[in-house]
Amino acid sequence: MRYMIINKTDADSEAGKLPSPEVAEGVGNVVEDLSKAGVLLFAEGVHRSSLGARVKVEDGRRTVTDGPFAETKELVGGVIVVEVRNRDEAIEWAARLAEALGSEVEVRRVVDEADFGPDSDIFQN
Repeated sequence: MRYMIINKTDADSEAGKLPSPEVAEGVGNVVEDLSKAGVLLFAEGVHRSSLGARVKVEDGRRTVTDGPFAETKELVGGVIVVEVRNRDEAIEWAARLAEALGSEVEVRRVVDEADFGPDSDIFQN
């Protein structure tokens, strides 16, 4: 099963400030351990929202809104995608990342082709 571990931006990262050496080292250690465990598919950070844009198409009309975006706590700061045995293992890795970051992270299962099969209940309430 593939899971995405998402960390959010904060005021400092949105201002273009690098994380503290302690945070950078802690996150680096988690990523290294994920790699050594053979579960890391990729780990990437993203630039601050002021360098991004939001694109909306409605009734064939395109609207582009340049960043920055207001709600920093809702913006993705980076993602790590892992392939693990189950949700509990993904949560264990996520907890290590959350500890290194000193903040909350989100864990979401990545949709797989099998999720669209007739016996799948992933999209059911």
